[in-house]
Amino acid sequence: MMKAKYFLMMLVVLGICSFTAAKKFTADGIAGLWNYRISDVPPEYETGFFTFEEKDSKTVGYMGAEKREMKDLVVAQGKVTFAMDFDGGVIKYNLTQTGDTLAGIVATQYGDFPIKAIRDTKK
Repeated sequence: MMKAKYFLMMLVVLGICSFTAAKKFTADGIAGLWNYRISDVPPEYETGFFTFEEKDSKTVGYMGAEKREMKDLVVAQGKVTFAMDFDGGVIKYNLTQTGDTLAGIVATQYGDFPIKAIRDTKK
């Protein structure tokens, strides 16, 4: 009987630790500063940065020093999608995360352009 209680207690503790670790991994998976480069666009739009962070148990994202908030941000299963208002239209970002790299397509009213972002690991 004592072994059964000990075993059940260990399962509960292990489950709590696993849940906490999984939540932490998910939140930290995208959080941070990402420097991006968009190909085949005018130089003033070619480079910049994204910032992702946890806010009220939700992932939020911003673009540039002005911290323009990303719209409709979804981070799930290695995919990151969001939209930004720009020049009277909407730009849609569709990215795939592989470690410290985000790569994908920026869809604009002028066409689709490749984008690549690297996590800034400088502290």
